[in-house]
Amino acid sequence: MSPALPEGDAAPDDGGLPVSVVAGAEHRAFGVYLHVPFCTVRCGYCDFNTYTASELGGGASQSSYADTALREIALGRDVLAASGLPARAASTVFVGGGTPTVLPAGDLVRMLDGVREAWGLADDAEVTTEANPDSVTPESLAALAAGGFTRVSFGMQSAVPHVLATLERTHDPRRIPDVVRWARDAGLAVSLDLIYGTPGESLDDWRASLEAALATGVDHVSAYALVVEQGTKMAVQVRRGELELPDGDDQAAKYELADELLTAAGLGWYEVSNWARTPETACRHNLAYWRGDDWWGVGPGAHSHVGGVRWWNVKHPRAYAGRLEQGLSPAAGREVVDAEAATLERLMLHVRLAEGMPLDEVPVDARTSVAGLVADGLVDGRALLTDQRVLLTLRGRLLADLVVRTLAGFDD
Repeated sequence: MSPALPEGDAAPDDGGLPVSVVAGAEHRAFGVYLHVPFCTVRCGYCDFNTYTASELGGGASQSSYADTALREIALGRDVLAASGLPARAASTVFVGGGTPTVLPAGDLVRMLDGVREAWGLADDAEVTTEANPDSVTPESLAALAAGGFTRVSFGMQSAVPHVLATLERTHDPRRIPDVVRWARDAGLAVSLDLIYGTPGESLDDWRASLEAALATGVDHVSAYALVVEQGTKMAVQVRRGELELPDGDDQAAKYELADELLTAAGLGWYEVSNWARTPETACRHNLAYWRGDDWWGVGPGAHSHVGGVRWWNVKHPRAYAGRLEQGLSPAAGREVVDAEAATLERLMLHVRLAEGMPLDEVPVDARTSVAGLVADGLVDGRALLTDQRVLLTLRGRLLADLVVRTLAGFDD
């Protein structure tokens, strides 16, 4: 069960945007997110807006999905042109899901071609697709690279069979070195995604997963703490006592181990859950989210943000396809982000980056709390003194949500 859509204002059927979106657009990068809502098997912990073929039935087939997404891309081109925004080529494109690579590589390339035709691609555009290790071949990866993809992010999650079984992941962990090699041979940059804190995962299990990821020589690793969302199969298993979640100390120890091993291998953290070998190998698309740039989200349930206006599409693939077939925008609702909300979002996102957050972006009435965060070892005192930036320490990264609440005044 994926999360409910946010509440907001009604979105116009033509997708038109208010005139306010034009202001400052030339200073913001523009990216495109393409959501592919299909998976072969639905993992028990997942609450993303994804579906297996048996869940969908007629009207939303995988075979027709690329054509449906191309309709929204064409709509997006027309909406942005009509709004008076200056033309901006996409600097990043990210295909996520679901498992995008359950679609033929040719369909993913056609979707990318649609983005190129609608908005153009920057000369140095970063074009990423997510993939499961068992959903690619050397040939499919070569086809993606030939079609303009530059990067692939594999959902490795763990190298330990019993952990993968608990997560209901279907791939063989011994396949990871192969898929990394195939991607590199095709000319693609590679990232590996890991999850820690799975019920039954020991610290040694987690170490084995980190070491297996590093043994491939990848230049980017994401490591996320498992969060069990309500409505998922795993949440039911936990409630029934079939699975036992680790405590906070266990997750903290695993995060510290990840930072230790990844740093020792030459990967530096640039966001709380992400490490890259160089600034050039960081995920530019995700950085654009964290920095508040503009993006158009294509697909059922996809969210978009342009010039302080945020909107989200209807969730179900059948409803999404139906609206586009009628020539209507698939947007279900939208909101204009006011100054107070924008400030809070900057706090929530920017403070998580290794570049830190300028002190003058912290609300004036919250700046007195920064000294306490330094005293508690959560904020780097030297960076604050010399660069006037709020930069998280390692302890601060572990308690990033507490830092945000404090700066936002929620803990008053």
